[in-house]
Amino acid sequence: MDHFLQTPAWADVQRALGRRVHEESGPGWSFLAIEEKNPAGKVLYSPYGPVADSVEAFDAATAALVALAKEVHAVFVRMEPVAAGFTTSDAGPLLRARGLRPAPVNQQPELSWVVDLEGDFKEVLAGMKPTNRNLYRNIHKKGVTFRTSQDPADISVLLHFLHLTAARNGFKPQSDGYLTTVAQSLLPSGAGTLFIAELEGEPIAAAFAYDSADTRVYAHAALDDAHRKLSAGIPLLVNLMADAKEKGLKHVDLWGVAPEGEPDHKWAGFTAFKKSFGGRGVSYPGTWDLPVNKARYGAYQLARKLRDTAKTLRNKLPRP
Repeated sequence: MDHFLQTPAWADVQRALGRRVHEESGPGWSFLAIEEKNPAGKVLYSPYGPVADSVEAFDAATAALVALAKEVHAVFVRMEPVAAGFTTSDAGPLLRARGLRPAPVNQQPELSWVVDLEGDFKEVLAGMKPTNRNLYRNIHKKGVTFRTSQDPADISVLLHFLHLTAARNGFKPQSDGYLTTVAQSLLPSGAGTLFIAELEGEPIAAAFAYDSADTRVYAHAALDDAHRKLSAGIPLLVNLMADAKEKGLKHVDLWGVAPEGEPDHKWAGFTAFKKSFGGRGVSYPGTWDLPVNKARYGAYQLARKLRDTAKTLRNKLPRP
């Protein structure tokens, strides 16, 4: 799978957001790394990277990242390795042996859910729950149609539904400015596509997908709760998959899911939704830090521990 967060299109998005991006490659490895700021100072972050075809290539990529970090005066490198030879079971020891430490939290999902598109699309449909297949085949009988858009102005449709969902469920979506910039960068180039479901010409659901060379990422989606009974989000996603198949893509990455056997996990609801389309789980080693300025990184870690300890103590105090 070609990871979208390691593509030139994502580099363009980051530059449009005003961030400095570095792209390097060598025999069997490559990385896209973004300069970010955190309380420690400057950080060099490689989302789902570096990408390497062997442990040896990973070591070469890591050396290049450290050299770059020193050049730009980054305190540490934050990475999410995608390397041949790094299974989820042995990645920890391999990374620790190279001086890396688990980051405080995972920046990108450690678990994802992927639907493979190889073979006839009928086979993809056969892997879904019957309800999903039936909605895809019959939703037109209820007056629902679907369209795609590469017009950045249409991001307003998705933003509207995201606002409604946030107000209903009490979560904070990514900012309008951020998603508008992403749309302006990706849609005209074809690296992103908006999928919109309409009822008698009025939008009722929308999804924003990002494409790499072989994988489509189901990145953002929301719907109008007033038409929830139509379940338009299900055939909308199937249409997104069918369109990916037509474009020759091999996978649809439905992004983060909850760990198996954790029904109370905050992602449990949409994990069940994603798994209803068939597919398979994909595990990553998670987010890791490689200190470059060890003194400043140590101070950063100590400050985090003190803050977390103080927060724990406050939470244990009796409330008036």
